[in-house]
Amino acid sequence: MLVSQILKNKAAGVLTVPPGATLKEVVDILTNKRIGAIVVSATGKDVKGIVSERDIVRELCRSGAGALEEKVEKVMTRAVLGCAPTDNTDSVLETMTSRRFRHMPVMENNDMVGFISIGDVVAARLSELQMEKDALTGMIMGN
Repeated sequence: MLVSQILKNKAAGVLTVPPGATLKEVVDILTNKRIGAIVVSATGKDVKGIVSERDIVRELCRSGAGALEEKVEKVMTRAVLGCAPTDNTDSVLETMTSRRFRHMPVMENNDMVGFISIGDVVAARLSELQMEKDALTGMIMGN
């Protein structure tokens, strides 16, 4: 399965915050949207970084409650690895697992066209396996 197939099942557009947003603003968004990370972007198409729950917890441990007033650009993960819509989900899952991150922007011609989570990739893979199982069961049963 390709990443582009996962994007077809997701809402259009990617939720982002500007580099000057505070961690408190990000915490509010993550909580209200029930998501685990958000892209930091000046334009909605570029990727300056990603702020995840893990980044926030790390900064809270380091700086205490005052960390919530910090700008996301201070806390965000800057070394962001993206994928392309044409990438295979198996390779994306392997990358996410081996690099120990759970979110990845989908890039096309240097523009972000989507944002996927490891949960999206696992769900797509499980769906694919179920279809394969159903096809094999059909072949065995003579359907």
